[in-house]
Amino acid sequence: MYDFLRPLLFKLDPEVAHGLTLYGLSVAERSGFAHWLAKRPADLPTTAFGIMFPNPVGLAAGLDKNADHLDALATLGFGFIEVGTVTPRPQLGNDKPRMFRLAGHEAIINRLGFNNGGVEALVSNVQKAAYRGVLGINIGKNKDTPNERAVDDYLICLRRVHEHASYITVNISSPNTQGLRDLQEEATLRRFITTLREAQEQLGSQQGKRKPMLLKIAPDLAEAELDAIAEVLLDTGIDGVICSNTTIDHASVADDPQSAEMGGLSGKPLFDRATAVLAGMSKRVQGRIPLVGVGGIIDGSNAAEKVEAGAALVQIYSGLIYRGPQLVNECVDEMRRQREDSHAG
Repeated sequence: MYDFLRPLLFKLDPEVAHGLTLYGLSVAERSGFAHWLAKRPADLPTTAFGIMFPNPVGLAAGLDKNADHLDALATLGFGFIEVGTVTPRPQLGNDKPRMFRLAGHEAIINRLGFNNGGVEALVSNVQKAAYRGVLGINIGKNKDTPNERAVDDYLICLRRVHEHASYITVNISSPNTQGLRDLQEEATLRRFITTLREAQEQLGSQQGKRKPMLLKIAPDLAEAELDAIAEVLLDTGIDGVICSNTTIDHASVADDPQSAEMGGLSGKPLFDRATAVLAGMSKRVQGRIPLVGVGGIIDGSNAAEKVEAGAALVQIYSGLIYRGPQLVNECVDEMRRQREDSHAG
């Protein structure tokens, strides 16, 4: 069905098509027709950071920023769903247009800028949803909060979502909030993560259940910067790392007329860079921190390559736009074959 709908959707503005697709999926779910859209994959149980995932293929943050469509997205067979990025206060994000399709490259450039309804709206939506699967909540800071007070925004979100999340992702790697990536600098990151880790442990003690905390990093970091980040994360005891966010390097799509648009590049051209960052981080942490591979997965073999590079789990987003819901099944099936082959060997 998606193969039929995609040419129609691609005639629309990308952000309009995004909203229309999610609305249609929610209507299908409420009407009982969603099972026609995607065949649910057989379970492929996977454990990471103390959580059992029914399968290792998740939805990356950014597609459902406010958890408006949790129940509908759950029908597509994901092993876990990550919502957000959410900020303490609602914000509109950057001016439109702010999302661009580079169809010849199976890529997207976005400069959305953490547009979301605020943490209270997200929590309300999570509470109303019937979804009881593994839920990640991705947290960020408001655009007008200076970096020296950024940790306060993350603490507000962490404390508010902790009870409702299976795990929490700290996003300091989006290129679309000015100065945000500066928080990845070693000394700043050490103070920042230490503060959040203390709050995480306190909340786990108060609520009787500890929730894992993950950090999402950028793909545009130098080797020395990645060395420093790995050292900080090992020292502070972070539970997991997501490799990686979108890239600000558009050289791989320079022949596309939209390549000059500001924003983060995702989709197929990101695959090699994001996978290299993943492999490098895997070598640095030596199995002590579980890794999530994201960036450029458009078929099952890409998902398997992420596992070979060191990922315990993978996430998809842009590939879903180009390939549709069948991509979830394809990735799970390929990862199943990969696991069976490794066991047989």
